[in-house]
Amino acid sequence: MVSSLASFTTLHSSLTIMEELIPLNLLIGDRTYRVRIQPKDEEVVRKTVKTINDKLLEFKTQFAGKDMQDYIAMVLVWFATDQNAAISNQVNLDNVSSRLQTLEKMIDGALE
Repeated sequence: MVSSLASFTTLHSSLTIMEELIPLNLLIGDRTYRVRIQPKDEEVVRKTVKTINDKLLEFKTQFAGKDMQDYIAMVLVWFATDQNAAISNQVNLDNVSSRLQTLEKMIDGALE
């Protein structure tokens, strides 16, 4: 009986989560993808898809004669590189911030 109740609770939770998702049709390149997302993520997903399509158009203009898969690969490399650079920059900022805090404590200690 406990197992049945646990299964029902899990099923109910899954259904509740599914009910909260909204359907979204995304056009990337020349294909449409139907996805289900949480309403709070819709704006970010739409902006991301717009950025992807803008980059696709940019690469199609710069590198004529390729097929869509080539352009999508170029966008993927660009996007991943951009994300890794942002992470690296954040790590560097965190290191600088930590060093500045250490220096501030040393100065405060010397002034006391």
